[in-house]
Amino acid sequence: MSTPNKDLDKVEVRIKWDPSAAGEAANDLDIIAGAYTADEPFGSPAYLVHFDSRSPDGTITLDRDSRTGQGFGFDEVMTLELDRLSETYSRVVVGVAIQQRDGRKTFGEVENTAVEVREGYATLFEDDFSTVPTATAAVVAEFARDAAGAWELRAAVRGFDADPEAFAAAMGGRAG
Repeated sequence: MSTPNKDLDKVEVRIKWDPSAAGEAANDLDIIAGAYTADEPFGSPAYLVHFDSRSPDGTITLDRDSRTGQGFGFDEVMTLELDRLSETYSRVVVGVAIQQRDGRKTFGEVENTAVEVREGYATLFEDDFSTVPTATAAVVAEFARDAAGAWELRAAVRGFDADPEAFAAAMGGRAG
């Protein structure tokens, strides 16, 4: 799905989900962002931002990290200050991965999942992962510079069957 949202400055990607049932392994979803250079827009990411990290220049930050989904509202929030990102970068791809350390778990097995992309008070995109129930990870947004240098959002949910590490390596590839 394409969106007409252009010339974005500062956006948030937020996810939420319900905790696992008592006695089951915790549902642990993570937001992962990869920044790609203009020289290699579909190659390996120049850097990744995920739990316990931020971009080298401080323009992409994970503001809230949850390992269980417990709490009210959105459990994880990542801020992307696209207007401050160096012109070296032409794409930022954002995805969500389910930790697989306690056995394989898919979006269809995690209750009440949701992702939301916002700029200020405006919701640019939202989804519930229902189109990728058998996936263990998904790309949820791609921010790309146009020819004039303005950032635009290409929002779509694209599922992967991969652990977080393999997903992070593959998430920025061309959609097939």
